[in-house]
Amino acid sequence: MLDFFTIFSKGGIVLWCFQGTGVTESFTGPVNALIRSVILQERSGNNSYTHDALSLKYKLDNEFELVFVVGFQKILTLTYVDKFIDDVQLHFRDRYKNELEQKRALTLLSSCFTFEDNFKMLLCEAEESSKARGPTSMRSFNASLKSQKTVKSMIETKGGDKGKKNKNAKKEAPAAEPVKGEQAKAPASAQKTVENGNQGLTQEEIIQKKREEFIRKRMWAPAEKPIKSPKPAKEKTKGKEKRVWTLGGSNTKELDYSQRNGNGAHATGDHVLDAQADPGMQLSSMKGDLLAVDYESSEEDAVERVVVADTSKKIPKRGAFGGMFGMLKGLVGSKSLSQEDMEPVLDKMRDHLIAKNVAAEIASQLCDSVAKKLEGKVMGTFTTVASTVKGALQDSLVQILQPKRRVDILRDVLEARSQHRPFVITFCGVNGVGKSTNLAKISFWLIENGFTVLIAACDTFRAGAVEQLRTHQRRLNSLHPPQDHGGRPVVQLYEKGYGKDAAGIAMEAIAYARNQAFDVVLVDTAGRMQDNTPLMTALAKLIAVNMPDLLLFVGEALVGNEAVDQLVKFNQALADHSMSDEPRLIDGIVLTKFDTIDDKVGAAISMTYITGQPIVFVGTGQTYNDLRSLNARAVVGALMKA
Repeated sequence: MLDFFTIFSKGGIVLWCFQGTGVTESFTGPVNALIRSVILQERSGNNSYTHDALSLKYKLDNEFELVFVVGFQKILTLTYVDKFIDDVQLHFRDRYKNELEQKRALTLLSSCFTFEDNFKMLLCEAEESSKARGPTSMRSFNASLKSQKTVKSMIETKGGDKGKKNKNAKKEAPAAEPVKGEQAKAPASAQKTVENGNQGLTQEEIIQKKREEFIRKRMWAPAEKPIKSPKPAKEKTKGKEKRVWTLGGSNTKELDYSQRNGNGAHATGDHVLDAQADPGMQLSSMKGDLLAVDYESSEEDAVERVVVADTSKKIPKRGAFGGMFGMLKGLVGSKSLSQEDMEPVLDKMRDHLIAKNVAAEIASQLCDSVAKKLEGKVMGTFTTVASTVKGALQDSLVQILQPKRRVDILRDVLEARSQHRPFVITFCGVNGVGKSTNLAKISFWLIENGFTVLIAACDTFRAGAVEQLRTHQRRLNSLHPPQDHGGRPVVQLYEKGYGKDAAGIAMEAIAYARNQAFDVVLVDTAGRMQDNTPLMTALAKLIAVNMPDLLLFVGEALVGNEAVDQLVKFNQALADHSMSDEPRLIDGIVLTKFDTIDDKVGAAISMTYITGQPIVFVGTGQTYNDLRSLNARAVVGALMKA
């Protein structure tokens, strides 16, 4: 049934392993994938992991820094695995507790743990218990509640109730049946009703009680209000006067600037705009790597006080000495953390993360992962539960935001240049997140580092998309005039108008860039919602046909739960509509509008956690200089700030 079972330390020392009969493949590949994808990336909230045809379940022992992993075929439904792995953990740590505490790493490597007999005994017990329960049989119709219903209970009465008794009626009283004509009058003493709290009263007593209430209300009725004198009629207010602008002019012809430039001279063509640089666009140099996002966050204990306030349970007073020693006992590291100790702190942390724009599902998974990471761990000396949980959560967030692979676009562009081909970057995302604007910022950064750029206008749907890119091209060329670069424009626009096939335009642009020796091709695509199947199919076709070197998803920092839905469905659409066995998915993220969110930076966590891909660029403003790289610790500091 089981393919393998292994026990190893978090330092990588394999203490004991078991391999099932008939299993010849090594289990190092699935276990290494589990370590890379789950344990190292702080995704241990769920204790199961699927790798190819295997299903893996694991358990962490934080007191002894051990990991227990069991693997079996995912087509099997083994209900006893969870209890079995718990039993193995308890038996293993109890039997070898002294050896695990006292022996060093070299001694553990040389020693041999004889655990096979206990393991087989526990496995047999688990399998027998699962067989004893057996599958539950379906109950018959006669045993169901539906068979007990009568025809009378399903008849709808005039009031709309299906044979239901009045909620206020007594269970002992039979249901009253309607009689044609006048109803038979029963004796007053026998007509007991339960109505509006008049339990056990006869009809005459209820009438008498209502009469007394009516007389009491009439006797204590409030005095009539004095008649107020009519207010004098208000004077009619004047209407809003038309504003007169000082420099507005009185003639509409004076306001027509369509045939003139800003200095009053008539325009003669686009070359005039290209030749004149906007004096307000004198930007600083961006040579080299981008500056990191800086966020001033005070590392004060006020964060802990606000985030995890009122999380500790109130301790009853037991006298002066009892309270003092109880406080010291809570501080000194003599107790291992349990789920009950961490639950109030984690609840506050979860609410705090959601308030900082982290998706609710992601916040819950992060807190569950921290709980699994800390459960059973002995606290340090003079540390509280709140500070321990907060520190573990901060470490987890930093680990999530740090890139898992090398992200160096300048180096990749130089490598592509040595191969005499352009480096292709494709931008995708939903509508209105700033794809074209941030594409222009990245163009400026690449130009500052000495590369030539070709912009492919593949947004053939939105009106004005090509004109927007042409405006950016003019401005970038005015900042870097062609005469400073051997008479060649450093940035050019490749466009074929509107209504054309975006994949074909991208292919032609890449071929043109290869012939003209451009260093980088930036492909701008149309914004599309993640539920729009035709547009998602077109995007998957563009990526499958052209195979860009880097596929960047552009998302705004303002979104919360929507970030999860966008990224999941974009990746799913790219996988579903791909023609390859290994579909191309999102390689990185461009986080825009970062300057508008203050300290609500939770979207960065949500996007990185869902995709596992790094945030490559961060947009922080509206000028070409407002482009940064992500600083994981600064973002986590802003996220944890109250």
